[in-house]
Amino acid sequence: MSYAEYVAFEEQSDIRHEFLAGEVHAMAGGTPEHGALAVAISSELRLALRDKPCRVYSSDVAVRIQATGLTTYPDVSIVCGQLETDADNPRAIINPVLLVEVLSEATEAYDRGAKAAHYRRIPSLREYVLVAQDDKRIEVHRRNQAGRWELLEAQSGESVELESLGCKLSVDAVFTNPLETTPAL
Repeated sequence: MSYAEYVAFEEQSDIRHEFLAGEVHAMAGGTPEHGALAVAISSELRLALRDKPCRVYSSDVAVRIQATGLTTYPDVSIVCGQLETDADNPRAIINPVLLVEVLSEATEAYDRGAKAAHYRRIPSLREYVLVAQDDKRIEVHRRNQAGRWELLEAQSGESVELESLGCKLSVDAVFTNPLETTPAL
């Protein structure tokens, strides 16, 4: 299918699809834990950015990687400054500074491998964040001053600095589960 056909198809579809090189793939629905973690990290980032010219987007918004042709839906996307969209798909962001993926057994290899390789081709992207579901762990893949990518990890009790946004993200805040908290009597 052509990209124009994909854009028209996606506008009518009830489910989201990735597009690459003429191929369209349905994206799987998430688990309750996946959804909760995506909302938690979105909420924490939204609070941290409330006084900054940045906007947090959910997985309802597509990102197009112009260098490779991939259009996909990260769990969280952040744009700072002027929003830019794809000329062929005004619903797709092309200038995120930070992207977040919540890992699952089904997607972890793709999110760490091929998808990460696509993301690294976005000129504006400075950080790519991976949130584990099976462990209280957040990884930040950051483009350094030399243009190389480096890895930072934070676990329970730690925070990770998001240089692209000028804020810190607490692992414990993201992984807090109010349904597991026992109310005080």
